[in-house]
Amino acid sequence: MRTLPIGFALAIALSASLSAPAYAVDEYNVTNGYTLDGAGLGVHGVDTVVLSTMNAVAPGEASHAVVHDGVAYYFASELTAERFKSDPERYLPQYGGFCAYAVALGKKLDGDPRYSDIVDGKLYLFVNAAVFQRYLADKENTLRTAEEKWPTIKHSKVEDL
Repeated sequence: MRTLPIGFALAIALSASLSAPAYAVDEYNVTNGYTLDGAGLGVHGVDTVVLSTMNAVAPGEASHAVVHDGVAYYFASELTAERFKSDPERYLPQYGGFCAYAVALGKKLDGDPRYSDIVDGKLYLFVNAAVFQRYLADKENTLRTAEEKWPTIKHSKVEDL
């Protein structure tokens, strides 16, 4: 067995890590794990087409996975996977799937598909029931503030906020 020089091995490891979509961790909520090929799993593996059109939670399946911007999304059927492929932006949650209320506060917290809302055809996720209730008390202001804050935190690491 031949041993590679340390510098050469480090260069290979560095180039491999740079080829992965590092931006996805910062811009998309992938807190629920990763797929076997290393793509982060978005929206907790819930079908975003069903969630964004019917506001219903339908578990997706790995057999109907679509990778978009380095993030894997699971779908309940081939039909919803194809719908997503034809227009991903239509079905993706706002703010990379982070909690919209937290974004309004300048934070990135997990967006849980069980606490979601559709406003003007856009899908918003929230971290838990209590935060969702706070959002409902002042939807317009929360979404306006989140829209203003998102460009300033979009590329920030979660731990830096």
